[in-house]
Amino acid sequence: GGFWTWRWLISAMSDSDAKNGSDAGRSIDISNIRSAVKNFGEERLSSSSLGKFLSESNEDGWSDNDGGYSSEEDFSSSPRSHKAAYASPRRLNTRPSTADIDIEVAAEALAVKQGMAGLKLGPGSASSDGAAGSKSSEGDKDSEVSDLLPPVSPTTHKAPLNPSRPPPAGLGGARKTLATAYKVSESLPYKRAIIPEPSLSQQDEMLCKAVVRLLEKRNKYIYKVRTPELEMAWDPEELEKCGKSGDYLEASPFSSNPFDLELKADSNSMEFKFDRGVFRAQPSCGNGASNNSEHQADQESKHEEDWRTVGVPIEATEFFTDMQELCNFMVNAAYNSFAYRRLKLLQEKFSLYQMLNAEKEFLAMKAVSHRDFYNVRKIDNHVHHSACMNQKHLLRFIKKRVREDGNCQVIERDGKILTLKEVFDTLGLSPYDLSIDMLDMHAHNKKNTTFYRFDKFNQKFNPTGEARLREIFLKTDNFVGGRYLAMLTKEVLEDLSSTKYQMAEYRLSIYGKSRNEWSKLAAWWYKHKLVSPNVAWLVQIPRLYSVYKKSGMLNNFADFLQNIFAPLIEISQNPSKDPKLYAFLENVVGFDIVDDESIHERRVQKKMPLPEEWDFEANPAYNYYLYYIYANLYVVNSFRKLRGLSQFTFRPHAGEAGDLDHLAGAFLLANSINHGINLKKSPSLQYLYYLAQIGLAMSPLSNNCLFCGYSKNPFPDFFERGLNVALSTDDPLLIHMTKEPLVEEYSIAMQVYKLSTADLSEIARHSVLQSGFPRHLKTHWVGGSEMFENDPYQSNVPNIRIQFRRETLDEELAMIHRHGKTQTNE
Repeated sequence: GGFWTWRWLISAMSDSDAKNGSDAGRSIDISNIRSAVKNFGEERLSSSSLGKFLSESNEDGWSDNDGGYSSEEDFSSSPRSHKAAYASPRRLNTRPSTADIDIEVAAEALAVKQGMAGLKLGPGSASSDGAAGSKSSEGDKDSEVSDLLPPVSPTTHKAPLNPSRPPPAGLGGARKTLATAYKVSESLPYKRAIIPEPSLSQQDEMLCKAVVRLLEKRNKYIYKVRTPELEMAWDPEELEKCGKSGDYLEASPFSSNPFDLELKADSNSMEFKFDRGVFRAQPSCGNGASNNSEHQADQESKHEEDWRTVGVPIEATEFFTDMQELCNFMVNAAYNSFAYRRLKLLQEKFSLYQMLNAEKEFLAMKAVSHRDFYNVRKIDNHVHHSACMNQKHLLRFIKKRVREDGNCQVIERDGKILTLKEVFDTLGLSPYDLSIDMLDMHAHNKKNTTFYRFDKFNQKFNPTGEARLREIFLKTDNFVGGRYLAMLTKEVLEDLSSTKYQMAEYRLSIYGKSRNEWSKLAAWWYKHKLVSPNVAWLVQIPRLYSVYKKSGMLNNFADFLQNIFAPLIEISQNPSKDPKLYAFLENVVGFDIVDDESIHERRVQKKMPLPEEWDFEANPAYNYYLYYIYANLYVVNSFRKLRGLSQFTFRPHAGEAGDLDHLAGAFLLANSINHGINLKKSPSLQYLYYLAQIGLAMSPLSNNCLFCGYSKNPFPDFFERGLNVALSTDDPLLIHMTKEPLVEEYSIAMQVYKLSTADLSEIARHSVLQSGFPRHLKTHWVGGSEMFENDPYQSNVPNIRIQFRRETLDEELAMIHRHGKTQTNE
């Protein structure tokens, strides 16, 4: 193919090379190549295509006697700097041909220059007889090959890969098939494209310096959650049995008995004061006197140390300043050009990897017994609870409730309490009349009616267009105490449990209208026992301050923040005040902020009014919300860590629409994000998200209804380039048609984007790693809880896929740190 004319060297890795001490897949011994070429005498090397891998041994190019790889060579008539070769470092078997090519050209094509990223030159490569590798040794011809590799950056990943193992015994006739696939898979080499690192301009080096600085800033901001596991946490082997009996199991992923937790003792060691928009810890004045003065001094010293660790690391003014720097970085043309080239190179690397290793990947997956895409864990990381069911499910539920609960009082309107039957009579409807079309909840029932219209999209949550039906059936706080939504939720949880391998992270809303919202939500959750081993919960905060300010419910933005976070600090200090809220928070894994990002807003400046001063009716900017929710959540997490309680990740909606500075703020503050499609508009920011491996829970079908057509969605590009992407459903009630919306999302993506089974399994693995499920369950499900830990017998992702992703990221980080750190030191 034409891509061989690119300046790329490709080497094959074999088991025997590894045994002989060579670095598999990377080493080229020029002396062996030169001697192999000389064996042909005056004959020259040629072939019609470098991609032909047939040899004299057999059709697969493998020798029966020693397992060496043989291939033919192709040297075009292009300049010497563009020559490429595909060869085994051990032996070269080719047929004599008539093409004119110099022996030294063949050797030089395999050496090229020192600047080749990841290329190792063998013992004969540093000679002075024409090989370009001689220019790279700088006088030390016998230096170790590792000296030519890029230096390892501080962020290089060293996560282990569980080695492949033969199929187990006792599988009957299937074992022979599995054993054959395993043997062939292990015999095939992992082939890797070694791409020369281009020389960087002075501007490119300045970019590397800026990238290193921004990555360090993110590390300074981010709170790394370390939630302690409960004593009653699940044994993964026990959890395997869930879903088999068909009975509803009142247990969560975090505890086998989530409603009977042992409460932490109340603590008054510190107090919290709301100041400049953030809760700030200070030592308590009422700890009581002690007879033992030495003991009292020790306690006071400990309390002093504790309260100083509970605080936000970055003040608002510094964040807004960093935001300005990052926004300037995003709009720099030279930086965007460099980042775009690097991202395209990453994409082409993955394309080459697939072409070279597709057969090995397929056989490796075939050799894994039992595991396939359907029984790997897939987690829906982004789904709103009130839309977690499909329309047919909701339709059947409404009809049944009208038939069975028609005389139950369900709503109050104009001072009159109406029964469910009376509500339908006022609407002129009967259960028989209801249909999917009558509900009219599908987001694209009429073509393009919701595209770029977030307001119309939200109206689709009203069955038959009536807000009162939404209040009755899809709200937690209503006349019936959220009973119908709880019943619907239990049915959805039972469906999830029956699938066993599908999990979800549902979002419940806290609006910031009053401080008793938390107690009401927790009481609803506790009363109806809404837990499942397949479900974790998040809390979403709609950006609706302006609505509540206009209605007189809030005085300023500080009231909004205090209504959200004061109850969390209080229950973390004194769990006995509300055991139901205490139990609920042990099942909450993260916070989200939601609303229409496409609304025009003024960007944040270096100096902004404090929340206590924000008494305007105008809604604050997205990044204003982002910082103050992050800052207070950081304080809550720090305090709960001291208390040995669970902590929460920050996973906001960002980049679905609106300004790019939403994604810039999320880069600095968020653990992961939802959507992120606007990253396609900023190569430099997309490159940062790749280097930091920030999780993106993307929903192409949801985007197709609102802001981005399915064929234009950047999801496949992000995946190929190596971004940490997962598929999620967002709002199954408005978008999906089947009982398994997550599988529907995967299925459509597979067909449209032409994804392989290995691709789907890798995306599912990302969803597990992005989730807030316990670390020991992640380890059981995919082989680890870190980015590059993997067990193919659990995740169905071949080890070579993870190895490729890790090596590619490490090389990119090494290049950035080498140039960035060098410039910084100088």
